[in-house]
Amino acid sequence: MFSKLFHFSIPLALAASLALPAHAQTDQIKALAARHKQPLLDTLKDIVSIETGSRDIEGLDKSAAYVADKLKALGGEVEVIDPQGDDVYKMEDTPARLGKIVRATFKGTGTKKIMLIAHQDTVYQKGMLAKQPFQINGDRAYGLGIADDKQGLAVVLHTVAILKELNYREYGTLTVLFNGDEEISSPGSRALLVKLGKEHDATLSFEAARSDSDRLSLATAGIAAVILKVHGKASHAGSAPERGTNALIELAHQLLQTKDLQDPENGIKMNWTTAMSGSTRNTIPALAIATADVRVLKVIDYEKLEKALREKIKTQLDPKAKVDLTFERRRPPLEPTDASRALSKHAQSVYQEIGKTLEVSDEAEGGGTDAAFAALETKNPVIERFGLRGFGAHSADAEYVLIDSIEPRLYLAIRMIQDIASGKAKW
Repeated sequence: MFSKLFHFSIPLALAASLALPAHAQTDQIKALAARHKQPLLDTLKDIVSIETGSRDIEGLDKSAAYVADKLKALGGEVEVIDPQGDDVYKMEDTPARLGKIVRATFKGTGTKKIMLIAHQDTVYQKGMLAKQPFQINGDRAYGLGIADDKQGLAVVLHTVAILKELNYREYGTLTVLFNGDEEISSPGSRALLVKLGKEHDATLSFEAARSDSDRLSLATAGIAAVILKVHGKASHAGSAPERGTNALIELAHQLLQTKDLQDPENGIKMNWTTAMSGSTRNTIPALAIATADVRVLKVIDYEKLEKALREKIKTQLDPKAKVDLTFERRRPPLEPTDASRALSKHAQSVYQEIGKTLEVSDEAEGGGTDAAFAALETKNPVIERFGLRGFGAHSADAEYVLIDSIEPRLYLAIRMIQDIASGKAKW
């Protein structure tokens, strides 16, 4: 299964990158990116061939061992972390065991601290791989989780491999973090992501770029869930309804009085999406539960919405009912900052070195991102979508990456690390 990522050689002259003029260095990195195209596809096949659903601990352990071995071979100080205890943010759907986090540290000769992040887990169920193995069709490489986010792992591994071949160590610390719980809102890795994000000068996240747009992203929506539980009292619906406390009626009251708390014009969205109550037709329901999906563009909006919800539910239709509200902050928003805008502008100039145009979006799009955790307590730049261009995340049968995006995206990552490390990139 293991690819030949670290076993091919290049002319020794290519290792003398620091003495080369700018145009020669550009050609050198382009040549290395081209040489890594097939090895990266081999690595991608290896990674896709390990099933890593968020609750598949066996598969996630295999994945963690695979990437840890690769990072050790590249010279990293590797730690495999089993998240548990107080470091885990418990939500309604948080499993008892979580995928391991692989953290690799590379020490350099400079001062800048740079972090590269991607995630190992996918949304797919165990056993689906047998019907949908890795395959290549034209310029597309298909596979379960290949865009979200197996390609991110492969791009980071080969970026580090190329830096090693260049003998480039002008950074102070280069940190690689691969977690195994992103698709379930990172309950075990979020605390570490926040901590490391604060400690690093810049964080590059390797979720896939869109297939139809060569761009980076500076913003994503924050995602939260509201769980509203009403506890009543059961009784016979026909002969003694007055002896009961109807949880369903109280739940309906609460849903109606909270339905207009959202503010879509300012990016605050809250929509009640599921509800359930009762067990039989002729019993007054003793329990009723509803859930809502929440999206925000600013962290502070979580505070405003939760406060408004808790105030509203104090007004009850039936004071005998007990109303409980849980507000789960599943993922903060990634908010655009001046630092991220400045660094992304530099990325655009880097892409122009190889004759390509890079778009940058500062409007929230798609789902949440671990980059938002890394950005939560820092003013330093955090930028998303450094991965390959891809399509079909979570689609079950149409997920792919564009093979012709491998070389330019490797070039971009390598040159950004160099310019951040050297101080040429300003923010």
